[in-house]
Amino acid sequence: MPNTKQAEKRMRRDAKRRLRNRYHISRMRTYIKKFRKMVQGGKLEEAKQFLPEVISVIYHTASKGVIHKNEASRRASRLNLLLNKALESANKS
Repeated sequence: MPNTKQAEKRMRRDAKRRLRNRYHISRMRTYIKKFRKMVQGGKLEEAKQFLPEVISVIYHTASKGVIHKNEASRRASRLNLLLNKALESANKS
């Protein structure tokens, strides 16, 4: 339990921020999972259309300070790489 008024306020503030951060993280992860499912399911054209939306959600999460901007860039880059590899292997077949 907090010992000072400031610690009490910090607890209240952190609880609100935790809820807000959880919403953004959950939303981002859901979009990423949907995208990965599309790629693994072979729906590459659909995934290609969905990628900008996923990247937008990732950068939006970073803009809120929930994740670091470098983490957002890394996640976006990896998703782009995933799609490109899937498209490349589909073209070879």
